[in-house]
Amino acid sequence: MNKIRLQVALATAGIASRRKSRGLIESGRVAVNGSVVNESGFRVDISKDRITLDKSPVRFSGVRRYYALNKPRGILSTARDERGRKTVLDYIVEKGPRLYPVGRLDKDTSGLIILTNDGDLTYRLTHPKFRIDRVYEVKALGKVSEKETSRLKKGVAIEGRLARAEKIIFKKRSSQFTIIIITIREGRKREIRNMFNVIGHNVLELKRISYGPLELGKLKEGEIRLLTKGEVVSLKEKVGLK
Repeated sequence: MNKIRLQVALATAGIASRRKSRGLIESGRVAVNGSVVNESGFRVDISKDRITLDKSPVRFSGVRRYYALNKPRGILSTARDERGRKTVLDYIVEKGPRLYPVGRLDKDTSGLIILTNDGDLTYRLTHPKFRIDRVYEVKALGKVSEKETSRLKKGVAIEGRLARAEKIIFKKRSSQFTIIIITIREGRKREIRNMFNVIGHNVLELKRISYGPLELGKLKEGEIRLLTKGEVVSLKEKVGLK
């Protein structure tokens, strides 16, 4: 989308007329990507730039939004719950288009989950044919051996289908527990927990730390943030979208 003047963008969002929008800008009440802009001729891309008025987000109809959430344990990764339990969408405080989680994390799993209204990207990130890496940190009961993890890399049968780890890195091993970084590419329901059950180790804690090129990084549990332009571009490039 071509860039337009900031006062035109505000008028497009229904904030005020172009003339009044210019006054809002010149009074220092409008920010773009976190920086106050008082030049009414400043140009923005409403599909990418984050515009705020008095620190409240300005919403545009049809604009796609992309968030990263560090989902805590106990939270459902669904758009809604008939029983009224808390879901990942409860962390969205801004008014705007309805968002949906990209894939799911079970209730007892924490970590990175993407929320967006971009249906094309969601489809490609979740469909197995695009082979998107999902990386998890696993804390398993007992001392997991290299022979056991070799089984996971070769593949184990779960409900008649082969589940396989693309990569496994040992982070810590003791007689009480083992911490492993594991990469998979399908993300079927409770796949990692079932894989570790097959080799005789219950999963104590499970956290997703990356999805494709997007990493959890320093995002704290329960925190949510907008993805950067670069992160969105990287995700789209990974699945062949412009």
